[in-house]
Amino acid sequence: MTEALLRVDGLRITYGGVVAVDDATFTVDEGRVVGLIGPNGAGKTSMIDGLTGYHRPSAGTVTFDGRDVTRTKADRRSRLGLVRTFQSVELFDDLTVEENLRVGAEQVSFLTPFADMFLPHRDRGAEAVGWAMDLLEIHDIADRMPADLSHGQRKLVSVGRALAQKPRLVLLDEPAAGLDSDESLALGRRLASLPQAGVSVLLVDHDMGLVLNVCEHIVVLDFGRLIATGSPAQIRNEPKVVEAYLGSSAEESHG
Repeated sequence: MTEALLRVDGLRITYGGVVAVDDATFTVDEGRVVGLIGPNGAGKTSMIDGLTGYHRPSAGTVTFDGRDVTRTKADRRSRLGLVRTFQSVELFDDLTVEENLRVGAEQVSFLTPFADMFLPHRDRGAEAVGWAMDLLEIHDIADRMPADLSHGQRKLVSVGRALAQKPRLVLLDEPAAGLDSDESLALGRRLASLPQAGVSVLLVDHDMGLVLNVCEHIVVLDFGRLIATGSPAQIRNEPKVVEAYLGSSAEESHG
């Protein structure tokens, strides 16, 4: 049986007087790809911010791998294996693809300067970078500069930079945004393979074809509140979800 790698209990996230996430409770099991969907403004990115330490919840708890990380800072959570991507693809344009991933692989701590002093030739990120490039099949663009990449390739590099941290769980914020159908299919195939490599996934995306085809379990938010959870088949036929978000788009994607 799978165990809950991430457990969210009664999470509430506010910005001033605005409630972005209200009393959300769900789990992400080890070895699964879980989707988090909802219409614009539903609170999806706010949820990711709260889960990864970029915004402190006003109530509730976040437990990762049995550890309460609700008040743990973002950098510490990433070192524990809870890693995220961002909607905007912000790569270092003066670095190659491989060098961008090496930046992601750096696990900097207060001991790093001493290690660099006594082991100046050590290569901290080579194995992790190679592993991430293998997973995403991007070795062929390793020496290219970001300006020479397609939008889809830049998205893959962004995901690769997160994977180079060797996470237990990666939270992907709109990785398919701006991709064409072929690029989305290729991305989905790669994401579906991550659990076999030891990486569980929480996927946020508006590409319903991607979410419904890749995810084993789906969580649905609307106006910050969790309105449904279940398998893709259950979510596809849930009246509250159809009314709040899917509508005719689900019929167009799967008709």
